Amino acid sequence: MTDFQKITAIAFDLDGTLIDSVPDLAAATNATLAELGLPLATELQVRSWVGNGAKVLMTRALTYALGQTVSEQQLLQTMPIFMHHYGLNLEKHSNLYPKVLTTLKALKNAGYHLAIVTNKPYEFTIPLLKAFELTELFDYVLGGDSLAKMKPDPMPLMHLIRQWDIQPEQLLMVGDSKNDILAAKSANVAVIGLTYGYNYGEPISASNPNLVCDDFGQIGQCLLSK
Repeated sequence: MTDFQKITAIAFDLDGTLIDSVPDLAAATNATLAELGLPLATELQVRSWVGNGAKVLMTRALTYALGQTVSEQQLLQTMPIFMHHYGLNLEKHSNLYPKVLTTLKALKNAGYHLAIVTNKPYEFTIPLLKAFELTELFDYVLGGDSLAKMKPDPMPLMHLIRQWDIQPEQLLMVGDSKNDILAAKSANVAVIGLTYGYNYGEPISASNPNLVCDDFGQIGQCLLSK
């Protein structure tokens, strides 16, 4: 059983963990496809495409709409269109998941160091955090383009370990995707998997996190009762 007694710092994924951002991602994806004269996607389809960054999302969307493999040139031409539309739809329909704000504040007040480790581009991560008044809760914010590699590579978590000058056993990763679980395991840190987010239709338990939670509030119950 994982010893959460040693945890002093927590890294949180963003999309599908703290914020349900798919409605805005779906709006931006369909605005992009519409501008290109391509078939639109459902929100459910977009939910299955997110988690690996904006480029992978658009690769999956274009592959679906075109019915064939997307070339690098097509992707390069499409990304500025998507980034424009996502900028217009960044916080129109997104929502915090239940108990996120109260739990984060309780963890912060208890002395935990908190960080965001997301594959979302940094330029969109900061405005989204500000929109939900979360910015002041985090010591570090790492976007998918903040470092040379992003999840499932362990680089972002290793970066936090160095910045905070802590041991791997002192860091906890919290996320909803197998990318979060894989990154944590590669960095030798504990990880909590959430069941309600975006994980390509797979149960998060299949990735064997140290703990599975159905409700964000359970994280606070686990760590604050130690």
